[in-house]
Amino acid sequence: MPDRILIVEDESKLAALLHDYLVQEGFEVSVLHRGDEVEPWVAAHEVDLVLLDLMLPGKNGLDVCRALRAHGDVAIVMVTARVDEIDRLLGLELGADDYICKPFSPREVVARVKAILRRVKRGGRPLETGLRLDAEGHRATIGGRDLGLTAVEFQLFKVLVDHPGRIYTREQLMDAMYRDERVVADRTVDSHIKKIRRKIAGVLPDREIVHSVYGLGYKYEW
Repeated sequence: MPDRILIVEDESKLAALLHDYLVQEGFEVSVLHRGDEVEPWVAAHEVDLVLLDLMLPGKNGLDVCRALRAHGDVAIVMVTARVDEIDRLLGLELGADDYICKPFSPREVVARVKAILRRVKRGGRPLETGLRLDAEGHRATIGGRDLGLTAVEFQLFKVLVDHPGRIYTREQLMDAMYRDERVVADRTVDSHIKKIRRKIAGVLPDREIVHSVYGLGYKYEW
């Protein structure tokens, strides 16, 4: 049975374009144009992923996302044309799985959708990858091999691993690393990430799992 996608987009031409690309890739696709139509539709239909525009008539995407998360665990990709909303999207615990900025390539959307659905199907949890985190001992292992992280490196890595696919800004990572509100330079995070990647490469040489997101920050994705 094909994965079912719901597009919520008030720009009819864009919605039709995304619909056609996703159908060509074998998805079963439905389209809505108003935010206040989403909750009753999802309650009446089975859906695997919602491609949700931020600015919608009837009810905005943030409120729709909150409502969907309160009643289920469908995968959600937020779409926004407003660059100034990115920090807000990253900072709020909305539960969205990813976000995409307009203008975008339909092929990029298809690739993101496929990646998220793959992650959801395998549970979205890092423990299925051979990665183990011991919070009490501040130890991270892959395939039983200790990465040898320092306490600060472990704390930073754990924040990323606990929310696969979520992008964290440097400021958010610094807040997680240093809870005593000390003043730390932004590039300190970059230095720790570099060391974490080097240690991961020592036991997992053919794979990168801590990803840089240009202009924004970092995310974990196996």
